Amino acid sequence: MLLAIKGLGHGGAERLLVDTVANGDHRAFDYEVAFVLDSADTLVPTLESAGTEVHRLGAKHNLDLRWMLAFRRLLRGDDFDIVHFHLPYTAALGRLVVASLPRRRKPVTMYTEHSLWNKVAVLVKILNRATIGWDRALITVSQAAYDALPPALKPRARVVVHGVDLSLSRDRILRRHEIRRDVRAELSIPSGQILVVTVANLRSEKGYDVLLDAARLVADRGLPVVFAAAGEGSLAEDLAERHRALGLGGRFQFLGHRPDALELLTAADVVVLPSHQEGLPVVLMEATSVGATIVATSVGGVPQVITDGVNGLIVPPGAPERLADALERVSTDATLRNRLGRQALVDSVVFDVARASGEIESIYRTVLEVRP
Repeated sequence: MLLAIKGLGHGGAERLLVDTVANGDHRAFDYEVAFVLDSADTLVPTLESAGTEVHRLGAKHNLDLRWMLAFRRLLRGDDFDIVHFHLPYTAALGRLVVASLPRRRKPVTMYTEHSLWNKVAVLVKILNRATIGWDRALITVSQAAYDALPPALKPRARVVVHGVDLSLSRDRILRRHEIRRDVRAELSIPSGQILVVTVANLRSEKGYDVLLDAARLVADRGLPVVFAAAGEGSLAEDLAERHRALGLGGRFQFLGHRPDALELLTAADVVVLPSHQEGLPVVLMEATSVGATIVATSVGGVPQVITDGVNGLIVPPGAPERLADALERVSTDATLRNRLGRQALVDSVVFDVARASGEIESIYRTVLEVRP
């Protein structure tokens, strides 16, 4: 079983892949992972320490297509039954490699769509659409991702809501007081301040522009709220400049990449996700699993996780005033925060990665049963 993905950095799709492999049935399936971009390797040690063989395909950037030759050598040198592609770039080009193999060496292919079909580069989308019919199975990680598929693909697609390792979350809940104390001390958060945490890469679709504007509005209202954002990405310099222009100072800290993201979510008074677009955000599943109070935008699969006023608050995307209003509401009402967080924790049981791994392996078995 070979799972192929563009990179193994700290993105949502990458973390879902790692968690799914970790919770798979290794007596029935021999998992290996291949990734394209050589520099995006943060999660490689996690896989290797669990005994999963990882193959670097060696691309230096998106236009370095030499990885396709390395991928072909890998497929010719091993006897994989299934190649399971994740993310459209890898799938669109990877299928061409599989198609070039001799018939006796061709594995079955399948694909998981993690985001919305129309939110990718035009050329990749065209090539993905032209080759996706070669796959034996199609999975989407949310109902929103399914709804965004071209109509012709929907009859054979299946929604599998991926999940997170709930055992890790239970451990954090038991240590919440200790974690909260340590995180607030590290970030120099004064007593009585409400800590709002964001965990998302610094990319345009994550809505940091809106969050910074909302943070300025919250500050202007005199609310005792401070912000901390964990993540890295191409917009780091632009966002730092916007931060300076808004005069946010220590009210808003950019933390960079944090391997302890789950601890940050556990320590937060409020978790916010201001995205302009999403598939099914891993951070929201993690936040519910530690009983966080959540404010998020109504995009992609977010409403599949958060019901407004029940286990979190939902606001429209691109609306700093509405986001600031929601943050004011939860920051000034401890009873509301506690009620939303408790319900989020109750609802998180559906996001068990062990269940998701079992569903995916059921699809593997079906695909192999009908293999010619």
